[in-house]
Amino acid sequence: MTETHNNPDQIPPTNPVIRVLLADDHPLVQDGIRTRFEDIEDISVVGIANNGKELLQKAEELQPDIIIADISMPYINGLEATRLLSQSHPRIKVLILTMHDNREYMQNAIDSGAKGYILKDQPAHEMINAVRSIYKGETHFCSNANEVLSNKNKFLAKLTGREQAILIELLNGLNNKHIAEKLSISVRTVECHRGNIYRKLDTHSMAGLIRYAKKYGYI
Repeated sequence: MTETHNNPDQIPPTNPVIRVLLADDHPLVQDGIRTRFEDIEDISVVGIANNGKELLQKAEELQPDIIIADISMPYINGLEATRLLSQSHPRIKVLILTMHDNREYMQNAIDSGAKGYILKDQPAHEMINAVRSIYKGETHFCSNANEVLSNKNKFLAKLTGREQAILIELLNGLNNKHIAEKLSISVRTVECHRGNIYRKLDTHSMAGLIRYAKKYGYI
């Protein structure tokens, strides 16, 4: 009787094939990722981009389901490319695969619209799970990035939707009058919401508000 060995990363081939575009300017990384996916029946690498400009061109041409992108690339970096893709092709999801274990990079990736952020020193199955999760409409962030996302959500949870909108304009440098004009509300309403923002975040000045926003990864 023949013994069967199952690949734990493998799943039945009846599932739809996830079309992946790789974007990294290091050939060794490209080859390593492509090789890792060769035995995975539900994931297919349909193209490779060597820089951010080529990433955008091939995304338009190939229409992949998932893009696995590095941050540091020539011409256009991975975060800027992600931001542009989230506006022009929201159906295409981006997974950032990087060596940057840095809260600022993680925050920027989240703000740019990335659906996942994992590190290059993670096991291969982590990347495979990330691709599958993102394809299903979920997100997949490494533990440090999850902490950044959690802090930001806690920060926002204290404010109503209107207060969040006013906070954004305050952090952009607008005064009460200009915020009122932009949001089509009265100056008095802006003042009221601004007072509530200060009270909820336990601060009494714009400088304190900026410090609070930076502390919790909002800016």
